[in-house]
Amino acid sequence: MIRVLIVDDHPIVRDGLVVVLSHEPDLTVVDAVASVEEAERVAGVERPDVVLLDLELDGQDGVAAIPKLIEAGARVLVLTAYDTEERVFGALQAGAGGYLLKGATAGEIASGIRSVYAGEAALAPAVATRVVASVQPRRGRTTLSAREREVLGLLAEGLTTKEMAQRLGITDRTVKFHVHSVCAKLGAANRTQAVALANQRHLL
Repeated sequence: MIRVLIVDDHPIVRDGLVVVLSHEPDLTVVDAVASVEEAERVAGVERPDVVLLDLELDGQDGVAAIPKLIEAGARVLVLTAYDTEERVFGALQAGAGGYLLKGATAGEIASGIRSVYAGEAALAPAVATRVVASVQPRRGRTTLSAREREVLGLLAEGLTTKEMAQRLGITDRTVKFHVHSVCAKLGAANRTQAVALANQRHLL
């Protein structure tokens, strides 16, 4: 069972998410709170597996809370209405495992939670497009092999290990090897952070 903490300052949205996720047999909501302070307190006590986090919390900065929630042992999936470059890359660089937009279907949110819990990236199509567009090839020095650049591009699209293996015609194990190598070279803690760092440094 995947334990989920919902953080959103709109009561209707918060209550709606609780109802939606309650229909998923492998998900359970441990709490639903409205502020960063409550989120950090509950995360420290309940130890949720995944925090579903809005970034705009009554004037508070949700991005700043991401590292603290991760320190509490949770993975973070952003669910927000904003997909500005500052917000997207700020959240990913802070350690968020995924970034979905409000307007996502119940199935997409549940799937995103499962993906983040499993260590996979979960990006809304619009966000994935923005990330891919930002990670452009750069002539000159590069720290990644041709295959690693291919894997990085697929990571930016939000593909799972199995999907990348099928796309590239290689085994899941080989994909994981390349992903590990990319993360190690970029100094990234996870896949989504690798994409964010590659964009920041213009490495591909």
